Amino acid sequence: MSVSLIVIRLELAEHSPVPAGFGFSAAAGEMSDEEIKKTTLASAVACLEGKSPGEKVAIIHQHLGRREMTDVIIETMKSNPDELKTTVEERKSSEASPTAQRSKVHSKECINTAPDSPSKQLPDQISFFSGNPSVEIVHGIMHLYKTNKMTSLKEDVRRSAMLCILTVPAAMTSHDLMKFVAPFNEVIEQMKIIRDSTPNQYMVLIKFSAQADADSFYMACNGRQFNSIEDDVCQLVYVERAEVLKSEDCPVCRYCQTPEPVEENKCFECGVQENLWICLICGHIGCGRYVSRHAYKHFEETQHTYAMQLTNHRVWDYAGDNYVHRLVASKTDGKIVQYECEGDTCQEEKIDALQLEYSYLLTSQLESQRIYWENKIVRIEKDTAEEINNMKTKFKETIEKCDNLEHKLNDLLKEKQSVERRCTQLNTKVAKLTNELKEEQEMNKCLRANQVLLQNKLKEEERVLKETCDQKDLQITEIQEQLRDVMFYLETQQKINHLPAETRQEIQEGQINIAMASASSPASSGGSGKLSSRKGRSKRGK
Repeated sequence: MSVSLIVIRLELAEHSPVPAGFGFSAAAGEMSDEEIKKTTLASAVACLEGKSPGEKVAIIHQHLGRREMTDVIIETMKSNPDELKTTVEERKSSEASPTAQRSKVHSKECINTAPDSPSKQLPDQISFFSGNPSVEIVHGIMHLYKTNKMTSLKEDVRRSAMLCILTVPAAMTSHDLMKFVAPFNEVIEQMKIIRDSTPNQYMVLIKFSAQADADSFYMACNGRQFNSIEDDVCQLVYVERAEVLKSEDCPVCRYCQTPEPVEENKCFECGVQENLWICLICGHIGCGRYVSRHAYKHFEETQHTYAMQLTNHRVWDYAGDNYVHRLVASKTDGKIVQYECEGDTCQEEKIDALQLEYSYLLTSQLESQRIYWENKIVRIEKDTAEEINNMKTKFKETIEKCDNLEHKLNDLLKEKQSVERRCTQLNTKVAKLTNELKEEQEMNKCLRANQVLLQNKLKEEERVLKETCDQKDLQITEIQEQLRDVMFYLETQQKINHLPAETRQEIQEGQINIAMASASSPASSGGSGKLSSRKGRSKRGK
């Protein structure tokens, strides 16, 4: 990819201040400022040499065309805040110096007239500075020129460490621009935002630390969209030199604006290489009106009046819709020069023709500007009407949505009230059931306590009953044994009564011997014991 360099020249009015830090030269180490200025103005000085004041004015108007000096706003953004502080101090000192002299004179007069005045204790001057220190306003014209020098980005040659973004949409703020260049903030030394009378756009100069950083930024951002919404793209060019000159030092902007014919010249939009025209203001290359009309479309968008055909170097005036015969290409160096003729008559006719053409050019440019702005107003009104209609439609849709949402909200409020009532009823029931549950739990607790007491009493009663039953069983057993004894006694007595008297006498006199019971026959001894007991009782009965 081959790129060419441009020269930016800020032509200032006589009364306009000079912006700080605007000058730049890629060949700063090779040529001094005086040599660069002398080389730049050599062609202009040669053109005006020997001309009368009237001819000089005519030539100046011829090359200025319809452009007039306007306010140019330059906003500087530096990566090092100390440099900005130094610039502010320089501006304050330069602006405060006349005031300081007047203050000193005034203070001397006051001292002479009133030596005992209390103001003698006050300082002679008080310096102050107002406004944004990074913004400067000058009065002049911004010129852009394209050089003949073209290099390839692959070549390791010196180009420049400064790049220029030709057109930035006015809707893009400084904050948006800083976000766009944010990946390269560390290698950017300073950035100047330049706003002139060009509508809806501005230009930006970016100074990098080294040429390699500028090449990286060019490869990354050239042709890239500023954002995903708008179609505007970043158009970058290398800046060989940025200079500031007063209008009296720069009467004719005659720097070579046309590159030498090369094979790579093509239309910037469609890429064709035939019937090409180059804009003499900004260097834009477009195809002719018989191809795709991109050169004429460039004039409609930018109002850059003059374009030169690359094949025969003839200059076309879009405002007058004809060729400019007074500007021809030099046969020696190919630059655009003024056609000269000899004789006083020719000079007078030329001056009259210049005045007439200037008046016609001014009138035609004003008319074209009027048509341009009227058409723009019509388009804006049309777009505004469409936007208003769209907003009305959206407003109606929004109102309908709001009504629907209000209805839904009312329904939801009603449903909410119903649910709240149900919740209140349920809460009441839950509270009642909770109280009943507490009462049941208390009753259950009491019953459990009573149950424990009753169970303990029941156990005690059962124990007592068991003991009572045991005692009764023991008593019954004893009573049963006594009853058997009594029955045995009665039966025995009856039997004895039925026996004969001798037998009864023998039984009364008889004795019962109870033998010692052996360990092997406890039952017999027990039986004998019972028998003896009975006999004893029978004896006691008798």
